[in-house]
Amino acid sequence: MSAYQQKWIDVLSGAGLNGWKIEPQGKDIYVEMPNVTDLKVIRDNLPQTLAAVSLDITLPKERLKFIFHNGHETFEYILNPTEYDLEKGD
Repeated sequence: MSAYQQKWIDVLSGAGLNGWKIEPQGKDIYVEMPNVTDLKVIRDNLPQTLAAVSLDITLPKERLKFIFHNGHETFEYILNPTEYDLEKGD
C-alpha cells in the first residue's frame, strides 16, 4: 500500500462516516456504505467533497481508484487519472 493510499484511508476513516467501511483493495480504496445510501448523491458531490478533504494531504498525488458500494450498486471514481484512464475511460 502506498503512503498516499494510506493517507486517504486515514482521512476518510477520520471523517466520522457512521456505518461506512473504508479499506484498501489492492492499489484501490473500497468504500462500503449503508444500504440506504443514495449513490447518485454521493457520485454527484464526490469531486467537491474529495477536494475539500484533500487539503490535509500533502503527499505527492498518485492515481487512486475509489470503489463505492451500498449493498445494491457500485460505482468507481478515479482521482488523479493517468493518460490511459483519460483515453480508455477505465
